[in-house]
Amino acid sequence: MNYILSIFGSELRSVTQAAAVLALSGIFADILSLFRDRLLAADFGASRALDIYYASFRIPDLIYTVSLFFAASTALIPAILEKFSENNKEAEKFFGNIFSLFFVGTVLMVIAAYFSMPLLMPYFTPGFSSEEQGLAINLSRILLLSPLLLGLSNLASSVVQSFRRFYVYALSPLFYNLGIIIGILFLMPRFGLYGIVWGVILGAFLHLVIQLPTVFSLGFSITPRFPKISRDVIDSLKLSFPRTLGLSLNQIVLSVITAMASTLGAGAVSVFNFAANLQSVPLSIIGLSYSVAAFPTLAALYVKNGTKDFLDHFSLALRHILFWSLPATILFIVLRAQIVRVILGAGAFSWADTRLTAAALFLLSLSILSQGLLMLYIRAFYASGHTYLPVIMNFLSSIVSVASAWWLLSLFKNSLVFRNLFLSWLRVGDISEGGVLVLPLALSLGSAVNLFLLAWYFRKIFEICDISLKIRRSLRDSIVSSAVLGVVVYFSLKIFALFFNLDTFIGIFTQGFLAGILGIVSGAIILAFLKNQEFSEFYDAFRDRFWKKLFVVASEPEKLP
Repeated sequence: MNYILSIFGSELRSVTQAAAVLALSGIFADILSLFRDRLLAADFGASRALDIYYASFRIPDLIYTVSLFFAASTALIPAILEKFSENNKEAEKFFGNIFSLFFVGTVLMVIAAYFSMPLLMPYFTPGFSSEEQGLAINLSRILLLSPLLLGLSNLASSVVQSFRRFYVYALSPLFYNLGIIIGILFLMPRFGLYGIVWGVILGAFLHLVIQLPTVFSLGFSITPRFPKISRDVIDSLKLSFPRTLGLSLNQIVLSVITAMASTLGAGAVSVFNFAANLQSVPLSIIGLSYSVAAFPTLAALYVKNGTKDFLDHFSLALRHILFWSLPATILFIVLRAQIVRVILGAGAFSWADTRLTAAALFLLSLSILSQGLLMLYIRAFYASGHTYLPVIMNFLSSIVSVASAWWLLSLFKNSLVFRNLFLSWLRVGDISEGGVLVLPLALSLGSAVNLFLLAWYFRKIFEICDISLKIRRSLRDSIVSSAVLGVVVYFSLKIFALFFNLDTFIGIFTQGFLAGILGIVSGAIILAFLKNQEFSEFYDAFRDRFWKKLFVVASEPEKLP
């Protein structure tokens, strides 16, 4: 037990090892989230009831984003690192003031939102009836507890990430999804949608509690007190403000998309959310893992004026995100139907729901690479003190997303030619509710614009004249291996369709699983032939950190990290 606790309390300095830990935990968290979605799909299908459930998150999520003005980790981590390098007590005092300020500010926002909810909800769900909006209001009022709990957890994770305690940080999303699953399995049968949202609150509580022992062990406290607005706190808030604006823009775009989807018939909001949740799997495993793992080191290197080391560290994370995201994109595009059918195809989830969700997943998968790289670029800008550039770029790309969603939806409704071509391209021409599919396309366009702008300004600010040789090699290797992977998977699906009954869960799962394995093996062979550096780095980090720890008995305690 002491050995296990020592692992979870240990520090990870290597970005590849830290990313491996976060990716592994992300896989388990995603398995739980997919199981959660399967339970919801089986019970409700893509229905108006589930539309109401998803729409009820919009206002609480927006409040959570605004609350990050007090608790954005991208602002707190550099400040905590700088304070702790000077004086431990000052770092603890700074954190206590930030915590108290967040607590007071968020509680006031939650109270205001609770009473103004009937006025706000119609703007977020214009396509809902008054009765449906009433239910969404009640659910949202319960969910207002989540911004407070998750905000506190974000504060705790800032400390945990600052000291690179990524093991315990990696556990929190597992417990969050576990709480929701408990709500679905044990509370929903008795309380309906109310039981599910109380499960969400339980998950948010567990998300916070699992990190507190590590926070306390590092000498930090979360006891509320009257906040002292010091110069350091003001500087931190200044850093948090642009990050909060950027995240708020994302939530506003999602709210606009939800409002548009609510007018497109029952199930449109659910289809979009199901597809987005599936697309988030590679994003959390790849983009989020590497960007979160890289950020503390990027911040520390820039604080020490190590621009060259900063760019080298950034390049390492970028190469790995690029390297893994391309094959993930190909896998999700080629296997989209199998993924949706295996994970969501049960109970009330109809064949039309399956086809629409698969088409939406295809369109969202086009942005796996861009969204993964965005996570890294944004953190790199914040680590280097360029906090407003990501906000400006996000604002412009948000305009692109909303404007293109509005234009495409108008074109879909008014142009029969465009509608038929668009739905035929996605192979859902016989489904009348296909208008929801223009929304993920608009989001993918917006993320591509955002990445282009951020990458261009990054190269300009840091005077990068040309793409490094390592990045070019990584891109070449990834494109070649992904192309081979895609071709092998595509034709394997055709061949296995001759041998398996695709009307059964076992048949469709076996077809997709075997085709995916063959594609991955083929891609790995190509990488081995090309002697790819990223693949070797990841394998070495995983072997050194996990294989030795799990299968070699350490004889001397001082050798443990």
